[in-house]
Amino acid sequence: MITGAADDDPSGIATYSQAGAQFGFNMLWTMLLTYPLMSAIQLVSARIGRVTGCGLGVNMGAIWPKPLVTGLMLLLFVANTINIGANLAAMGASVELATSVPSLPITIFFAVLSLTLQMFIPYQRYANILKWLTLVLLAYVAVLFTVKIDWLAALKGFVWPSFPLNGDSFTMIVAILGTTISPYLFFWQSSQEVEEIDRKDEAEPLKDAPRQAPKELSRMRLDTFAGMAVSNLVAIAILMCAAATLHASGKTEIGSAADVAEALKPIAGNFAFVLFSIGIVGTGLLSIPVLAGSAAYAFGESQDWKCGLEHKPWEAVGFYSVIAAATIFGLGLEFAPIDPIKALFWSAVINGFVAVPIMIAMMVVVGSRKRMKDFVAPTSMLVFGWAATAVMGVAAIAMLVF
Repeated sequence: MITGAADDDPSGIATYSQAGAQFGFNMLWTMLLTYPLMSAIQLVSARIGRVTGCGLGVNMGAIWPKPLVTGLMLLLFVANTINIGANLAAMGASVELATSVPSLPITIFFAVLSLTLQMFIPYQRYANILKWLTLVLLAYVAVLFTVKIDWLAALKGFVWPSFPLNGDSFTMIVAILGTTISPYLFFWQSSQEVEEIDRKDEAEPLKDAPRQAPKELSRMRLDTFAGMAVSNLVAIAILMCAAATLHASGKTEIGSAADVAEALKPIAGNFAFVLFSIGIVGTGLLSIPVLAGSAAYAFGESQDWKCGLEHKPWEAVGFYSVIAAATIFGLGLEFAPIDPIKALFWSAVINGFVAVPIMIAMMVVVGSRKRMKDFVAPTSMLVFGWAATAVMGVAAIAMLVF
């Protein structure tokens, strides 16, 4: 659930809003495409972590040469850092719009708050905070009921969309794929399964304790399908709201999530504006630790460091150093002469290319009897997992072409 909610971060909100503003309801069909693919690949991530007792970084090291794995992890770190910077900026801008308080001190406050919570709050308590934060996503469902929706046009967008086949439409499809199937989510999901094994005395990797498999595999399926469904339903709500308000009023260009909130104010009223702003701040607080934490898990595991939020900062210095660096560098982008929208675009490009070899390695691992023992992925998971990998490969090529 946390993984799915973190997928709807402020940069994702901006992408879905731009899709609705530019194409109306005609990009809703992409949500039907992404749901089974993102569910399958997140199930693969969870299964690898729970069966082997190791995160993706360790398992990738068994497939790819270490220099390649280290290079991919560095690229993931760069992409995550850019995303953190963009999310912090959106949060600060949203608070400034709502309260007139300057955005810079608010942005710094959010960065310090997130870093402090990750470093000094015990894992179980911190996980519970993140679980409760997922409720902020209801703000976007609420916005849906504050605007007038053409439900017939929305239904048509799911099953019979109409849009020109040109560079703009292909770029938008690629952007939606990139923001829903992101590498940082793979590492977070897998590593959280490992954290759960470390936290519970009775829990063991399934390859060593197969008696635990029926309960754990059932729990992972329910959790993943529900979490990804919530993620997609919220994305649908955001896209529909933008289509019904911004597209309908002729505003087709959106710069950031905060721009969406500001544009909603004169069109949909103060209530929609406030709800949208609350959602930006809440999802930002939820996504920043996932972005920073996944970078730390990925890099730390690939270097054989001690990793995990269960450890104190002085017990896993390298792991927490990556978390701190990602957050601080992300905050530093506020002071750099970099266009945040261009930075997010290049972040998406990096993610698109990094995702493909990571997903290939994941699919090789989950299909390997040597690594998974009796818990090799079933045929349906292999089919949808490889399909997701192929789609991301096509998306990466499309980024170059368009």
